[in-house]
This record gives sequence, structure tokens and C-alpha cells, in this order.
Amino acid sequence: MKRSKLAFYGFIAPCFIAFTFTVIIPFIMGIYYSFTDWNGIKSNISFIGLENYKAIFTDALFKDSFLFTAVFTIASVIIINLVGFGLAILVTRKFRLQNVLRTVFFMPNLIGGLILGFIWQFIFVKAFASIGEATGATWLYGWLTNRETGFWGLVILMTWQMAGYLMIIYIAALQNIPKSLIEASQIDGASGLARLRHIILPLIRPGFTVCLFLTLSNSFKLYDQNLSLTAGGPQNKTQMLALNIYNTAFKFNNMGEAQAKAIILFVVVACFSLIQVYLSKKGEVEM
Repeated sequence: MKRSKLAFYGFIAPCFIAFTFTVIIPFIMGIYYSFTDWNGIKSNISFIGLENYKAIFTDALFKDSFLFTAVFTIASVIIINLVGFGLAILVTRKFRLQNVLRTVFFMPNLIGGLILGFIWQFIFVKAFASIGEATGATWLYGWLTNRETGFWGLVILMTWQMAGYLMIIYIAALQNIPKSLIEASQIDGASGLARLRHIILPLIRPGFTVCLFLTLSNSFKLYDQNLSLTAGGPQNKTQMLALNIYNTAFKFNNMGEAQAKAIILFVVVACFSLIQVYLSKKGEVEM
């Protein structure tokens, strides 16, 4: 018994030490720096209390970035999960190209966010304009040049990247449903819509819990795609919270205020994620 405990602590010790030095200690130091006037360079750091937090609540750009990120998160969570679930339903049907399509849909998740952003920037700016010229569709001109098209550009990019990943989770959830239940419903004459509503959706709620958590947290923290696709432009109209924090820290050398913003972002993401997981798990069905 003692040897098994010793082996257990021996295995988790390296992970615990690495986690402590790379996450816990920097996080605690970040909380401290959020109450200082540190600019990232000077060594004589002064404790200024809640001044950084007061400055944030009078920062119009931060409020605008927060609102933009919140609306983006709502749209992304809904659209990505709908597309991911739809793809899972499609590729769990029996047909010849089933495995090929699974690979194709998952592939965008293997490409880095920065590269995806530049690829989609070319598509929105060059390809859309060319299609607009050829077809006379004027609404295809000037993508990423205003807040609305920049917003939907980010949603499309995020959906294209994450939908395939969620598809894999939904496939696992769908394949976990006992076939006897589906067969029994078919014998009873239940329509496809009735099966989806009364059997499939209730039984894959654990999958929804995981997918909603992933999309919620990733949407709030989105940085690299925002940087490469719009860089917050035009005139910071599409600047999200993570990019706002980065600019505060490294563009304006205001590390203390950037740390305060990061703490606020952490609290917001943690609160929404915990509430979502609690509500989602509450209605899960045991099989």
C-alpha cells in the first residue's frame, strides 16, 4: 500500500512542480502586479492599490472590446456547436466517403490560428472582391473594412477552425447511444425528428457540456486569430479582450493595468464557465 502511494506521488510530482512554476506562481505574481505601477522595465515598483482597476472602468476602448468579445462569444458558441453537431450527424451516417469527410472537417483544427487568420484575410479581401466583380454582388466588397464584416469574419474563421474538433466529440457521444434504443424507437414508428428530440439530444448532453465549455472559454480568450485577421482594425473596432490586454502591456508598456485587465478576464471566463458547466450537467441523463 505504501509503495503504491509512493509511486503515485512520484508520478504526479513532476507535473505538480511544473504546474506550480508555470501557472500558480505567475498567476499569484500577476495579482500582485495588478496593484502596482509596473511598466515592465523599472525595478522600483510602487504599490498603488486599486488605481489600475479604476482606470479600467473608465477606459472606453476596454469596455468596447469587452462588449465586442461578449457578442462574439454568444454568436460563436451557438454557430460552432450547431455546425459541429450537424457535421457529426452527417458523418455518422453510413456512406463511402465517411472517413474522408471526417479527416477533411477536422483538418483546419491542425493549422495554427495565426496561419488561419492570414489565409482567411486573403479570402475575405482578395477572393471575395474577385467573386464580387465577376457576379456583381456588391456586398462582397470591403470585407474586414468595418465592424460588422470584421465581426462575421472572425466568427466564420473560428467556426471553420473549431467545428471539426467539436464534431469528434459529438461523434463519440452519438456512438455511445445504445443501438437498442434507436431500433426500439424505429419499431415504434418514431420519426427522425422525434428520435433526435426525445432520444439523441437528451443522451448526448455530456457532449454538449464539454463542447459548450470549450467554445465559451476559447471564444473569450481568442487572440491569435484576431491579431492575424483584423489586428483589431479598423480603428480598434474589432479589438477583442486578449488583444486589448496585449496592447496595454507591450504597446503602451503598462504592465500593471494589463495585469488588472487579465485578472478581470480570468474572473469573467471562470464565472461563465462554472455557471455553464453547472447548468449543463444538471440535466444530464444517466445511461
